[in-house]
Amino acid sequence: MPVILDPGVGDAIDLAQLIDALGQTRVDLRDEAAFASLGPILAQLGRNRDFLGDLAVDALKRRYQGDPAGAVGPVAGGYGPQVMLLMPPDGRYVVRANFWPARSDQLVRSSGTDAFFYDLPHDHNFPFLTYGYLGPGYWSDYYTFDANAVAGLPGEAAGLCFQGRARLEPDQLMLYRMRRDVHAQLPPDEFSVSLNILGVDAEQPWVNQHRFDLCSGGIAALLTTTPSEALLRIAAHLGGNGTDLAADFAVRHPHPRMRAAAIDALAGAADSPDAAMRWLATGMTDPHPFAAGMAAAAMARRQADRLNRNGPGSPPRSASPD
Repeated sequence: MPVILDPGVGDAIDLAQLIDALGQTRVDLRDEAAFASLGPILAQLGRNRDFLGDLAVDALKRRYQGDPAGAVGPVAGGYGPQVMLLMPPDGRYVVRANFWPARSDQLVRSSGTDAFFYDLPHDHNFPFLTYGYLGPGYWSDYYTFDANAVAGLPGEAAGLCFQGRARLEPDQLMLYRMRRDVHAQLPPDEFSVSLNILGVDAEQPWVNQHRFDLCSGGIAALLTTTPSEALLRIAAHLGGNGTDLAADFAVRHPHPRMRAAAIDALAGAADSPDAAMRWLATGMTDPHPFAAGMAAAAMARRQADRLNRNGPGSPPRSASPD
């Protein structure tokens, strides 16, 4: 489960001081101990019991006065039903406040739990620090996971190891380790708020994040995708140079997820079922088990769909009403 850290005893600071401290701090985000050293700075901000409420009031006033950005403190704020962005990505860090309503709160009763990622077992493709700022704290069922021991395919056994149920206690500081700590978050007993420092680096979009199926103990789906993967699908469907680029990426791109995306795009844009199958067969020869496995799974789905449409031993149905 996440590592519980000593929050230290430093005096309370404001958000500008936290941002300034992070700006002057250089740590290797892949070094857990180095990233954990930022925890006491977050705890110092957490001891400031006024800053978040002041920022929320200021943002509401700005929006009421016609400023849709609703600037938060010294940075532009971003909002969702769960998140108040306190410091946008600067290439190394993100700082945010997360809101956790109780299951009995009107917001959850009227809108459901999906917006708050409750009951969604997942790991993270980044390290982050979290501090219990307000309320009793959200609960989690915690697991550990060795991401290096799996290809990352949906349906693959994940080897999750249950660590127990606990909550983020008030004033508690935790380090969630990248691609190791898995949790299924559960609503707090009462409305709660946590503060986070997230580690950010350029490789992050290409590091897989997973959703898990606790009943089967397997990987349910990937939660990461990049704009390039979506653009490649558009390019392949438009044909011409887009098809040529996708074909090149399918065999030459250095990342297996992009090679898998290229094969999937080419199969989806193919002008016949047989052509789609040929692209998937090419993907199945990929040297990486993720790319090869994704192509094999896509081929199995197409074969099953064809069998369901035509029935065993039946010739393909004509597209004509005749």
